[in-house]
Amino acid sequence: MNRVCQIFNIKYPVVQGGMVWCSGWRLASAVSNCGGLGLIGAGSMHPETLEEHILKAQKATDKPFGVNVPLLYPEPEKVMDIIAKSGVKIVFTSAGSPKKWTQWLKDRGIIVAHVVSSSLFAEKSEAAGVDVIVAEGFEAGGHNGREESTTFTLIPSVRKATGLPLLAAGGVATGQSMLAAMALGADGVQVGSRFAISEESSAHPNFKQLVSQLGEGKTLLTLKKLAPVRMIINDFFEQVDAAEKRGASVEELRQLLGKGRAKKGIFEGDLKNGELEIGQVSAQINEVLPVREIMENLISEYLSALEKIREDGKFRF
Repeated sequence: MNRVCQIFNIKYPVVQGGMVWCSGWRLASAVSNCGGLGLIGAGSMHPETLEEHILKAQKATDKPFGVNVPLLYPEPEKVMDIIAKSGVKIVFTSAGSPKKWTQWLKDRGIIVAHVVSSSLFAEKSEAAGVDVIVAEGFEAGGHNGREESTTFTLIPSVRKATGLPLLAAGGVATGQSMLAAMALGADGVQVGSRFAISEESSAHPNFKQLVSQLGEGKTLLTLKKLAPVRMIINDFFEQVDAAEKRGASVEELRQLLGKGRAKKGIFEGDLKNGELEIGQVSAQINEVLPVREIMENLISEYLSALEKIREDGKFRF
């Protein structure tokens, strides 16, 4: 049996990314109900809001689901306490060191996955005791590592560095890319952008419509002095880019970023002034679909691609 399916008790080795302003209880429960692992994104939620989403997800699905906790956000103690008391059994941590919370979570019977951007951080995560590694290439949307390693160069390196169950993230939106990632050593995939542009995603319709019309080269990595983030090129991006090019200080960039920029763009639909986070793979997403259809497409494409590779004489030289 696939190791990712076994450890999470799911049908397919597909995990939905815990994305800010997209990954509420509707999205997480829908993915879990379709055989994947849904994640509630705690990064855009106050602790009491997270608790509400967990309770609603528990009513909407009897399948496993988890919570993604970006460790750079405030009030991690309250968030972790709510997760433990609510009976959530799977936590994905990101944007911080796994040392502080991994053992605390495991002592409470919680499976821990941690997102890394390099083989070095994968080794540190294994030493910290995590159960699953998520290796995320810089193609991914949202916050990224500073290494700018692509997913297809990162996965083989991380596979050599650790024997833990491994999920590939960044640039995965089709069954073909899922198969390719697994051929490189991943046990499964974490899919973000494709699920962000689903009917069940809590993102604003304006944001979904914009992403479905994007072409290649319409996202770039920026804010490298703060925390690197991949965004759609819009008016706000141009302001950030101009500030960085003239050598703006970290404090200036913080002031420009302000508060609630991602909420303004992704959740409220301000396409000019919002921080619009999405992955490079957005160029392949041209319609808003229900989660069930997205999952069906992923699995059927995966099986079809696998069958093509197995055809006799396919790769004779």
